[in-house]
Amino acid sequence: MNDLAGIWTLRDAQGSYDVAMAIPGDGVSALLAAGKIADPYVGRNEYDTRWIADRDWTATRQFDFDGSGKQELEISGLDCVAEVSLNGTLILTADNAFRTYHVDVTDHLTSGENEISIKFKSNTVEAKRRQAAQPYYVPYSVDNCPIPDGNMLRKVQCDFGWDWNIALAPFGVLGKIVIHPAAVRIDAIMVHQTHREGAVDLDITVDLRGQPDGHPFTLEVAGQEIRGSVSGESINANVSIADPQLWWPAGQGDQHLYDLTVSVGDQTETRKIGLRTLELISEPDEIGRSFLFTVNGRKIFAKGANWIPQDALGSNVTPEATRDLLQSAVDANMNMIRIWGGGRYEADWFYDLCSELGLMVWQDFMFACNIYPADNAFLADVDLEAREQVKRLQHHACLALWCGDNELIGALTWFPETRANRDTYLVGYDRLNRTIETALKQTDPRANWWPSSPSPGPMSFGDAWHDDSSGDMHFWSVWHENKNFEHYRDVNPRFCSEFGFQSFPSNRIVKSFADAEDMNLSSPVMESHQKNKGGNERIGATMFRYFRFPEGFENFVYLSQVQQGLAIKTAVDYWRSIKPICMGALYWQLNDTWPVASWASLDHGGDWKLLHHMAKRFFAPISVSVYEKDGEVRFVGVNDTSEPVEIELLRTLIDMDGKMTDLPPLKGIVGTDAAVTLGTLNPAEIPADHILGYYWRASDGASGGNHFTPVPYKNLLLKNPQISADITTDGNQVKIKLSTQTLALFVALEADVPGKFSSNAFMMVPEWGEEVTFTPADGNAEAAAKTITIRDLWSSSHRV
Repeated sequence: MNDLAGIWTLRDAQGSYDVAMAIPGDGVSALLAAGKIADPYVGRNEYDTRWIADRDWTATRQFDFDGSGKQELEISGLDCVAEVSLNGTLILTADNAFRTYHVDVTDHLTSGENEISIKFKSNTVEAKRRQAAQPYYVPYSVDNCPIPDGNMLRKVQCDFGWDWNIALAPFGVLGKIVIHPAAVRIDAIMVHQTHREGAVDLDITVDLRGQPDGHPFTLEVAGQEIRGSVSGESINANVSIADPQLWWPAGQGDQHLYDLTVSVGDQTETRKIGLRTLELISEPDEIGRSFLFTVNGRKIFAKGANWIPQDALGSNVTPEATRDLLQSAVDANMNMIRIWGGGRYEADWFYDLCSELGLMVWQDFMFACNIYPADNAFLADVDLEAREQVKRLQHHACLALWCGDNELIGALTWFPETRANRDTYLVGYDRLNRTIETALKQTDPRANWWPSSPSPGPMSFGDAWHDDSSGDMHFWSVWHENKNFEHYRDVNPRFCSEFGFQSFPSNRIVKSFADAEDMNLSSPVMESHQKNKGGNERIGATMFRYFRFPEGFENFVYLSQVQQGLAIKTAVDYWRSIKPICMGALYWQLNDTWPVASWASLDHGGDWKLLHHMAKRFFAPISVSVYEKDGEVRFVGVNDTSEPVEIELLRTLIDMDGKMTDLPPLKGIVGTDAAVTLGTLNPAEIPADHILGYYWRASDGASGGNHFTPVPYKNLLLKNPQISADITTDGNQVKIKLSTQTLALFVALEADVPGKFSSNAFMMVPEWGEEVTFTPADGNAEAAAKTITIRDLWSSSHRV
């Protein structure tokens, strides 16, 4: 086999650039590595690098070949409109980054040195050309995409910009590129499971390419081996596994995985499979239409976030960095991520990680927020794309759902053209959606399917942004419509698959792209790292509603993260408390593709923002939701586990000095996967200049606590807490022991180096100290200890 990964030479059509390019990788990263462009993530350099997408580029390399027999080129992640030539002969034209291409190159290879080249046509020029060729204008989201017509190309849609992403429209090869013998190749391995008492029956189908008929094969799983000869173009085998060890989502049980190994010809492939049933239950009920997942017959409240590409540039995407992000999701008590339809179908190792970690995956097909072509050629290509991706991903234990698109139903009402001629665009959408559904169901008839997100349900085109009665909901009224946080408690979604509130990236991240003179909300650099129109204004306006305005830029960044966490906590606490009406909350968004103001709870690079620390608490398997509704403060015990628990809730009134006056405790049994009101309180019982603190412990050993205030934080007469810190090091960790003189709210620690704090954004009173650990990414605790900064709500609005 000739693996063509490695260093290629990249040249532009004008002859101005000649640089080394690593493949897999993208062209923008190649130019950056060669020192030909400034880092597009820094300052306003993005705008000085968009010209790259306007040019044609060609990547070439030489390789030696000494094989014989029939040979095949296999290439995946070819992004996007490209022509591949071998020894000067055109062998492939491609235009879909989500497909794998196989080309017989037997007659084009020579013994000894060969040259292969890939001409990448300009994404912007090609998109414009294809738009002009449409029988009618096909609108795209102008607000999201400063580079136009990205909906014409089958590539990552947010490459053209989004309201959180840089716009560079990069090109490259992000998958594999190999030449190998074409005799017999394993194309896909699909596994269907039938669960019965004490056993699981596996129906295994292995699709093959080449000339497999008659070749011997071996299949091994769970200590069993099946040998035989291929009949036709596939292998079909049945295996029964007695006393199976089941796979469960995180927080529900173990993530046991079995190795399934298939050998045929000279090829051996191994898949990790988990034994489980995973069903979407969506049925008409007295409210409207339910939406929930069951795993192994157990109802699961889905807790998680939306996933966007790990990085805006494909060269920066690595399994190690991705694992870190996914591990952070699990560490924050998440059990599901939604792979959003404007990104990419992730690599196989991504889904292996999710299965290993217990993260269920809601998988969108890659269509988002635009109108798309509906001509026969486009739909035929989509059909092939969908079938390939469904086959490739079907065996993964984590895969919970295939969804047709992101917000395409809503897009039918967003553009002047679609509103003026709705029938034309509705028919086009229906053709696209049916193409996807048909491809899915013919490839994997047992797959869970949902037509669009948000959607009230099959064959429904209702307003799932405001109707909370059916299906999944995207609830954006708090952010986009400037509603207050309490508005989250005005809706009772069956499953909320998008909701969010922005904050700024952490101060260390801001320093990575902005100079000191740029650290002003309205500076050109800060505005260029805010891609949502009016976003900075909305963050600031919300602060006026809830907080005393911060003193200085760094405190503004801190407070933006506090209020982001409070927004999402308000939603999740309430929606978890009303289950089983609501059975899922996936906030927007988990991660960032570059350093930017956004809705993410993880900074670009993976450090935790304050929201993520709060999420670890409000997503805890057992928790207590405390909120005011209908004139009373409610205390609701929430249990996501498979066993009932008894919860004891201690309540105390805390004045501004931090003095505590206990209230009668509450106690109650919270059943399996249930939410139970433990008690209520008249908010008038909380005196002025007091907050309500609470601490709970459960019979299984779980515990937690937080605070509640009936008035906006700006109304509290907080005092200088004079927080003191004893900072020491222990191996590769920094240990911080904190104490306070008065009540201190949202105490937050920062470091000027990458790493993770064990806790953050917590309350302190004089009687309770707090110990926090910081683990720097580079392991240099001595250096990290010198960079620790401590903030709190009082100090954020005072010069100290």
